Amino acid sequence: MEHGNQLTGKEERKAYLILADGSVYQGNSFGAQGTALGEVVFTTGMTGYQETLTDPSYYGQIVTQTFPLIGNYGVNEFDSESKKSWVKGYIVREWCEEPSNFRCGKTIDQYLKEQNVIGIYDIDTRALTKKTREHGVMNGAITTELPEDMDAFLKELKEYTIQDAVKSVTCAEKTFHKAENQELHVALYDYGSKENILRSLLERGCSVTVVPYNTTVKEILDINPDGIMLSNGPGDPSENTEPIAILKELMNSEIPIFGICLGHQLLALANGAATQKLKYGHRGANQPVVDTVRDRVFITSQNHGYAVVGETLNPAVGFVSHHNANDGSCEGITYQNGKAFTVQFHPEACAGPLDTKYLFDTFIGLMKQQ
Repeated sequence: MEHGNQLTGKEERKAYLILADGSVYQGNSFGAQGTALGEVVFTTGMTGYQETLTDPSYYGQIVTQTFPLIGNYGVNEFDSESKKSWVKGYIVREWCEEPSNFRCGKTIDQYLKEQNVIGIYDIDTRALTKKTREHGVMNGAITTELPEDMDAFLKELKEYTIQDAVKSVTCAEKTFHKAENQELHVALYDYGSKENILRSLLERGCSVTVVPYNTTVKEILDINPDGIMLSNGPGDPSENTEPIAILKELMNSEIPIFGICLGHQLLALANGAATQKLKYGHRGANQPVVDTVRDRVFITSQNHGYAVVGETLNPAVGFVSHHNANDGSCEGITYQNGKAFTVQFHPEACAGPLDTKYLFDTFIGLMKQQ
């Protein structure tokens, strides 16, 4: 058992992180009490923890923050990427009891309690991150009570899988959002969309109709959009057979399409490419990506555990336009029909660098050519 150091100034109650390999990290509890099972991942962002907690792409996951102090500017009413927190659990080295920011509304501990998210602090997050990098993503649990039957609990942990992720986070019905200076109309498929995708479109003069993940081709054509936006989202992309079939048909519609993250993966699958699960994923705001068309490197914000296998894409269909500078994985595809392009990273970058926000302008240019 690995023990963290005691911190003073906080009401301390023991909590435990149990990994599927049998490792147990003892720390202290914050946020809600109880037990939460999930897939343990890490993110390297130094800021943006509120955006992380409210990003639907983290559905079913227990998130580790590698930056050692979290919560120093509190939680506010402006920066959330959705209406609730989607993480299964939250792991930090230390959380700030007295945040300082003019927009601060509450502490991160108060927010986690409101959202019923179980957290643990005062464990060695560097050691945990190193284990994840060496052994790959694994299931885990945060609990305030050690299980009586550890063998049975570990068996349950190993069997845990994230299922129906997109279905669980998508909107229930379509909604219309009018831009103040409306020039274009975009249909946004909500696979777990971040609010900043919507904001990025609205501020560029695009009114947006947000639609559920399984909206049919006929329903999209009835909306008569100038373009189609495919959002980010959680889970294994290959399990989304219904959206993949819809996108395959939409590729023949001549409507410009721009996909981000899961949207990038789903359109690749719809065009015959394959996806694979990465060893520990790319999560953070400092991922270098090579744009092969512009022959430039951009620093990007990312959050994904799967990637398109670029070699499986038929050259007659499209080509890999971006790749990760660290591991070479596919980060973008431009399709030969001239109407569709997608990226694995987040050009809306909230939080993170805004180097690639020009991609929204590229999308608008395609729509204006129609």
